[in-house]
Amino acid sequence: MTGPSESILIVDFGSQVTQLIARRVREAGVYSEIAPFNAAAEAFERMRPGGVILSGSPASVLDADSPRVPDTIFESGLPVLGICYGQQVMMQQLGGQVQLGDSGEFGRAFIEIADGCALFDGLWTEGDRHQVWMSHGDKVTNLAPGFRPVAASPGAPFAVIADDKRRYYAMQFHPEVVHTPDGGKLLANFVRHVCGLKGDWTMAEFRQTKIEEIRKQVGSGRVICGLSGGVDSAVAAVLIHEAIGEQLTCVFVDHGLMRSGEADQVVSLFRGHYNIPLVHVNAETLFMNGLAGVTDPEAKRKFIGKTFIDVFEAEAKKIGGAEFLAQGTLYPDVIESVSFTGGPSVTIKSHHNVGGLPERMNMKLVEPLRELFKDEVRALGRELGLPDVFVGRHPFPGPGLAIRIPGEVTKERCDILRKADAVYLEEIRNAGLYDAIWQAFAVLLPVKTVGVMGDGRTYDSVCGLRGVTSTDGMTADVYPFDASFLTRVATRIVNEVKGVNRVVYDYTSKPPGTIEWE
Repeated sequence: MTGPSESILIVDFGSQVTQLIARRVREAGVYSEIAPFNAAAEAFERMRPGGVILSGSPASVLDADSPRVPDTIFESGLPVLGICYGQQVMMQQLGGQVQLGDSGEFGRAFIEIADGCALFDGLWTEGDRHQVWMSHGDKVTNLAPGFRPVAASPGAPFAVIADDKRRYYAMQFHPEVVHTPDGGKLLANFVRHVCGLKGDWTMAEFRQTKIEEIRKQVGSGRVICGLSGGVDSAVAAVLIHEAIGEQLTCVFVDHGLMRSGEADQVVSLFRGHYNIPLVHVNAETLFMNGLAGVTDPEAKRKFIGKTFIDVFEAEAKKIGGAEFLAQGTLYPDVIESVSFTGGPSVTIKSHHNVGGLPERMNMKLVEPLRELFKDEVRALGRELGLPDVFVGRHPFPGPGLAIRIPGEVTKERCDILRKADAVYLEEIRNAGLYDAIWQAFAVLLPVKTVGVMGDGRTYDSVCGLRGVTSTDGMTADVYPFDASFLTRVATRIVNEVKGVNRVVYDYTSKPPGTIEWE
């Protein structure tokens, strides 16, 4: 990745919320990138950032093999901010001391401001008491030379520490999470006041920079762009078309796993509105045949991803001369698909648009959105003039309805789910709730239940409804529909969708659940 001239490097030690740090920094108008600790030295040299933030971690600095900060970062003279484990590893490496805490602090806590520092400018003053979010067992017991305490909590005597001369700051709590109400402002103070960055990174700047990068990468070559029907690939295609015009051909692989009416909408938007060359491939039979008998979620994803690429290979040969394949890969996709330790890690899910292409395709990747989060892609789409009704659509996974049908995927089950989903979304729009919800969709469960319809008994499928609020998809809360709304939706689905006789609502937040069911 290449970023703007002003940037912040975030060193990832494995925290589940590291992405939120990047989000908060970008919200302050400063570009940021995340690098695993064992690749941080390389990223530091490439980016030449204006400052560094050290993330939290599930590890303990007291373990012999725990991750460390590359020496080059502390030798650079640049500002450094440590968060939770980041604070502890700073102390461990710079001459302080960390010990195993007696009880630790987890959840909401309150800190007392003991003194002022640059992080608190215009925000916190001596004597204030503020809510923060703690999640730590170990704690700092002796400060490294040059540091002074500026805030404390009952479980962390050095909740915030400062070395003003070297511009090193650290905190035991997590400012990146919403449970620390002023956390975003603290991070903004670090990148703007401490690092002295202007905070003028915008989508307009990203658009122009990326257009130049695409032209430089592609030259006079031709690009084939895979449209999935979602916002990501659509924004990528429009951006690339703005950069290289007729050198781009879009291929829309209609795998039969899209929501109601979306295939027609994609064709109309690209052929009609943008006049972008588009090949529409009806591959529903191919995908349904391949998914027959497949029930494992990872197997579904991998088959769909592989087949998607296979279809591209065939279309690229027909078109002829395409040297590049464009994809709508996003930053969370990139991060989730790479282990922060560089070794084996637990796979939450595979992303079919990450990791390159089979060598036999002999094509290079163009991924212009690879540095962006989902809401940033929407902002770029609006910057590019995409219709808001399209850009504002709820996120839709690459494997489509296949991962909203636990168990075997068939055309019949897809058609049932499509109808139920359309009813649900129609009612959400009618109620004026669509834009207040991050993602809403129906799930067709591999469960049948007894019902009574008219004078007869039925034995049909259960439909689950999901509705969540979120800012970035990393965490999500359940949308609190009122009972009358859910009753209305359930009644319509049971009455209008043949094959469903029971409707349930999923009340699980993320974590512990994921937004999608598979």
